[in-house]
Amino acid sequence: MPMKFKIDDKIFEQYPSLNIGIVVARGIDNTGESPDVLSMLGEQSNSIKSQYDLETLKEVPKINAWREAYSAFGAKPKKYTCSVENLYRMILEGVQLRHINKVVDIYNYISLKHIVPVGGDDIDKVDGDIVLRFATGEESFIRLNSDAIDHPHKDEVVYVDEKEVLCRRWNWRECDKSKMTEQTRNITLVVEGLSPVTKDDVQSIVEELGQLVEKFCGGEISTYILNTRNKEVEI
Repeated sequence: MPMKFKIDDKIFEQYPSLNIGIVVARGIDNTGESPDVLSMLGEQSNSIKSQYDLETLKEVPKINAWREAYSAFGAKPKKYTCSVENLYRMILEGVQLRHINKVVDIYNYISLKHIVPVGGDDIDKVDGDIVLRFATGEESFIRLNSDAIDHPHKDEVVYVDEKEVLCRRWNWRECDKSKMTEQTRNITLVVEGLSPVTKDDVQSIVEELGQLVEKFCGGEISTYILNTRNKEVEI
């Protein structure tokens, strides 16, 4: 059955500058690892260590935008950091990003390069449509590599399918159900842009991301942009 990717109107009422870029890749080969991708990740990590530090990272405009977004839905930025800030902090604390699988390695590289959150799902494991909306607080969530059921806070920004939460606090923690593995064949990846990141920026990033997935994993690639003028797409 066709599935849709939707953003609820209320999200745009609070975050009117939001642009979500989507890469859909079908029929990929996600097995093994790519020395080229791991080299790109390593080079990007070294570049970050030479340009940024933990004390001033929160002042980087693209990072600060997400801190403000988290504060707006009640998540304290000191306790909960967006996915890209978390990656940067790991690197600046001396953690070497390990190989996970080709797609995850690729989107981590893109996230680091452009200072934007990037994530995604194995769409064969998703139940129904994917929706970005505010939580009611009653939804179920099982975080990555866990089997314990948790619940988001009311009005937290979440990605959901018809059964459960796919990602909590916007891009803070992904679920276990739809994680990408070496056996994954069909995926949707999201690039999340808040001002100062523009629609054109997001368009350029999703094109680069799609090209890298196609180069290293093959498959059939489609890209889309969702914003206030285009709030859903059939994927």
